Amino acid sequence: METLKNKVALITGGTKGIGYGIAEALIAQGVHVVITSRSAEAADESAKMLNSRAKSPLALGIKADVRDFESQQNVVRKVVSKYKQLDYVIANAGLGHFASIEELSVEQWQDTIDTNLTGVFYTIKASVEALKKSKGYFITISSLAGANFFAKGSAYNASKFGVTGFTQSVMLDLRQHGVKVSTIMPGSVSTHFNGNEPDAKDDWKIQIEDLGEMVVDLLKMNPRTLPSKIEVRPTMPPTK
Repeated sequence: METLKNKVALITGGTKGIGYGIAEALIAQGVHVVITSRSAEAADESAKMLNSRAKSPLALGIKADVRDFESQQNVVRKVVSKYKQLDYVIANAGLGHFASIEELSVEQWQDTIDTNLTGVFYTIKASVEALKKSKGYFITISSLAGANFFAKGSAYNASKFGVTGFTQSVMLDLRQHGVKVSTIMPGSVSTHFNGNEPDAKDDWKIQIEDLGEMVVDLLKMNPRTLPSKIEVRPTMPPTK
């Protein structure tokens, strides 16, 4: 079993939701975690919260925008300069615009694709050399919407179908370098996504700590074994 202590992880969109849950789980294992956000204030505040809860200064917040390749290159340079290595990259940043094709705007389409899909490309493109040096792990957060289409989901479905396929292809490209690549495809998760306010009504959903535990399990798995695509869903969703 792999030991994670003193490894270094970069999590895009790590200030809340799934990214935050993964950050908490990794910090509990002694991993140095860098979380990014488009907002410097949000990145700093979330890092402070993580450190306070863990009683250990393992989290660092950095402003970065996954839609901007230079921004992603810059954050990777900062991580490698500070820690001298980069072991894990979790491409988590994402958003959703949901509307029928008649109502979906060009701006909403572009924002979804730029963030959810092109942002994942920029993230691995910026970090691939560092991961090759560390023989690290690249994990993308896709969605069950990356395998199952639904009405008013054209932009989101397109982005997540793209992430799922992109990640599987990158897995084939990088495994020859000793870099492991997986995509996690969650169903309903208790987060603030799409304006939701998590409370007791969301108890049936996947919780962010569940996905954090899953990432830890992946990173600890024997290097010879690679679960490359993982679908995860609530055990007992409400009946319709």
